[in-house]
Amino acid sequence: MPEADWSRGLLPEHVTEQGGIVQSLWNGAWIAALATGAVVLGLIIWACIFHRKRKKAAELPPQVRYNLPIEIFYTLVPLVMVSVFFFYTARDSQALEKVSASPDVKVKVEAFAWSWRFTTETGGKKMPFPVVGLPVSDYRQGPQLVLPVGKTVQFDLSSDDVIHSFWVPAFLFKRDVIPGVKEGNPGRTFEIKTLDKPGVYAGRCAELCGVDHSRMLFSVKLVPQAEFDTYFADQLRRTQ
Repeated sequence: MPEADWSRGLLPEHVTEQGGIVQSLWNGAWIAALATGAVVLGLIIWACIFHRKRKKAAELPPQVRYNLPIEIFYTLVPLVMVSVFFFYTARDSQALEKVSASPDVKVKVEAFAWSWRFTTETGGKKMPFPVVGLPVSDYRQGPQLVLPVGKTVQFDLSSDDVIHSFWVPAFLFKRDVIPGVKEGNPGRTFEIKTLDKPGVYAGRCAELCGVDHSRMLFSVKLVPQAEFDTYFADQLRRTQ
């Protein structure tokens, strides 16, 4: 499981192209917030030092009802800042929501109390038996979803009972799994493209769903294409 560090704003190392988009937006938001905070703090300190009340001062400084240039400046600057934040957020949200007509791999994800069911499809062939899990205390003991590196993977989410949330921290992305949301609904489907970073990555439910919520753990294993082909062929032979 990738670890977070300060160079990534305490986010884990991402293993998808979409994770890079999230990382850039996160970093930009922090830079803007810190810059704004520094300016505001500087103005407060400046006002405290140079405009504090002096003991010998007998009269108040000149009082004015308004300062039109300053008021225009205070209005335009926040408006520009909000517009910039909105633009980048809307642009990146649109990129994260984009799905293709023919992904390399499709995964049907079914959440239930209290684990996961994964059914993989690729090359027009569907895995005959889903990977079904049980509540566990370690993600390495839970159901494992095997995916190839460097490929486009489309997830379709559904829930048998209450609201769950499909979350793989290394994807830098999570999505609620809501009962009754029909197949093909934009709120149910999302897509990633995996990077060439083989490994086993933790997954969990991110929605407080019930008594065994904390044990709804699973893993995602990214493997080279040849290893994935062998794995999938082995799954198909189980029907013979």
